[in-house]
Amino acid sequence: MARRFHTPYLSEPTSSLATWTRNLAVFSVIAAVVSILILRFDFLEMKPALATFFGALGLAALSILLGLAAFVAIWRNGSRGMSRILLAFMIDAVVLAYPAYLALQYRKLPKIYDITTDPIDPPRFEALAALRNGDGTNTAVYAGLYTAEQQQKFYPDIEPVQIELPPDRAYAIALKLVNRRKWFVVDERAPQPPRRVGRIEAVARTPIMGFREDISIRVQPDGEDSRIDVRSASRYFDSDLGSNAARVNKLIEDLSNAGEAEAQKPVKKITPPPVAAKGNAKTVKK
Repeated sequence: MARRFHTPYLSEPTSSLATWTRNLAVFSVIAAVVSILILRFDFLEMKPALATFFGALGLAALSILLGLAAFVAIWRNGSRGMSRILLAFMIDAVVLAYPAYLALQYRKLPKIYDITTDPIDPPRFEALAALRNGDGTNTAVYAGLYTAEQQQKFYPDIEPVQIELPPDRAYAIALKLVNRRKWFVVDERAPQPPRRVGRIEAVARTPIMGFREDISIRVQPDGEDSRIDVRSASRYFDSDLGSNAARVNKLIEDLSNAGEAEAQKPVKKITPPPVAAKGNAKTVKK
């Protein structure tokens, strides 16, 4: 009779805690992806999508706790499953890393959601006002004095843009930059006499979750030049985690650079066609 060789390692059972740790980690990443897709493509309302996302974070946290318990169990009884625990921890880290960063930003940054270059007379949300009267949305009215004070403290560089161009050319630059960013334009009104004030209202979305943030741009004459004011405000939540300030700062920089480049372009002079000289010579008949 052939003798069978027994391998102790192969007979060791796999820890059920390790298996559940891995499964919960996989479920958490699936739930997180599904919630992001729901938000970006508007499959459901925001509340159930957010509930799904926070549920995904809860699964990831529970996976970590089970993984620690599984590690202790494996250490004591020598069962298998360490590779499943390590895989789960890597997945949990991916799911929780960005929310942890946002939580840190929430503690560091001011609790404001409305940023503008002109807190005294901010650009208004007119066409966008109808989109901000739903359940849980922030009001279209500017947030007020506290927001202005916090903005001045944390983002002192946000100021109006002065461009050495007439309003119609400054407006064309602003609209071009909005379209380049692929913001959804809700309303646009070019400068018209006698006031010559131009307005652009558009909607941007945050990179990952796709939350909507509304933008209003005002172009008005300032002597022979133009002044551009920008306002960007989150439609939801009481804190924007710095996203609106970053958007306004970048737009201000691009407007200034584009305005300087446009002002330095040479003006093409249109030369009238030459007028044929009328001759006084008489025709000599032969």
